[in-house]
Amino acid sequence: MLFLLAVITVSAHFEGGNIGKVEHLSPTHLRCSLVGQVDQDGRNRQANWYYFRIDGAKNRELILDLVSLPGEYNYQPNRGAVTKATVPVFSNDNVKWTFADRVEYDATEPRLRIFVKPTSDKFWIAHTPPYTNQHLSRLMRNARRNPAFKVEEIGRSVHNRPLYIWTITNPEIPEADKKVIWLMARQHSWETFTSWVAEGAIQFLLSDSTNAKRLRNQAIWKILPAADPDGMAAGGVRYNANGYDLNRNWDVSNPRAMPEVTAQKSAILKWVDAGHALHLFLSMHNTETAEYLEGPPNEDGRFLTLGRQLFELLKSKTAFFPSRDISYASRTTTEGKPGRMTVVQGLWQVRQLPAFLTEQRVSAQPGSQRLLSVEDRVKYGQQLVEVMYESVSTVRQ
Repeated sequence: MLFLLAVITVSAHFEGGNIGKVEHLSPTHLRCSLVGQVDQDGRNRQANWYYFRIDGAKNRELILDLVSLPGEYNYQPNRGAVTKATVPVFSNDNVKWTFADRVEYDATEPRLRIFVKPTSDKFWIAHTPPYTNQHLSRLMRNARRNPAFKVEEIGRSVHNRPLYIWTITNPEIPEADKKVIWLMARQHSWETFTSWVAEGAIQFLLSDSTNAKRLRNQAIWKILPAADPDGMAAGGVRYNANGYDLNRNWDVSNPRAMPEVTAQKSAILKWVDAGHALHLFLSMHNTETAEYLEGPPNEDGRFLTLGRQLFELLKSKTAFFPSRDISYASRTTTEGKPGRMTVVQGLWQVRQLPAFLTEQRVSAQPGSQRLLSVEDRVKYGQQLVEVMYESVSTVRQ
């Protein structure tokens, strides 16, 4: 008697989904090409995002090969961001995520091979736990119930999605008595852990805890929760819908090509040019294996003390595990080429603002080899805002 196995299907037709060509090498062995993304010049390809669903594989031993990994970073070729160190996450319900138990990496192709046996009819796989515009909308709906929370639309993305600033503070206490701290997430759409950290920070700041009330009373929190909502919707990697890196073009003005940078930069400068203080600005990022804090060019040394304080507090009071000492940016990432300044470099160029950038690794922590979960990142969000406030409250600027 002949038994036919049901055909396994792969889909990414949902918010944030992304996978390229899928080849069936056998009924249970799939070769999946990553789409990746290139910039406006067709350069700097990055393929560190995938998020797809498998149907029809319940209780079947699968082999999934992820290929088409190589790319460029700042015009330098590399073997790709997806390696054995970047362990995929699995979900049976597209809500709760766990790390894969077994992967193999072949550096010659290169290729990441994943071994998995789904226990449900539908099964999701992603580079990191997804965080979409739906997550953000739910967070905003809940936050709006709190009188300490205010939403301001500052512009629209290429595909006409709203860009927001969220403000959290006790409105009954005068601004003059408060520190002003800015937090930015998701300049690159693949960096989902920055959104989970931001969610943890926001939930804590709006909570009824004594520490949260103190931070609302003593600080104004200005949060840019999603710098690239189009990429979050489309499963993008690093560039906006027109191919521009939203953490490189802070030294140019092109509202049509980069409405996201224009809106965010204009909102920041409008704030400071109106006479408001800005004591600390932090843009959050993810990278595969490194973890660090980088400050502004700081050529006059005025923020060295602030940077050192923030770095040491992050090390001692949070899950931050730096791979190097605090560093300070040069004037641009690519000398002689416009459109290559990060948010840190761009805000220093125009107003010498205390803007910092942090990278958190998605691979395992050195030593313990522990992979940080969504719950870990949410907890880090609380730790982060407490440390940021402590940094600015103890350093004279």
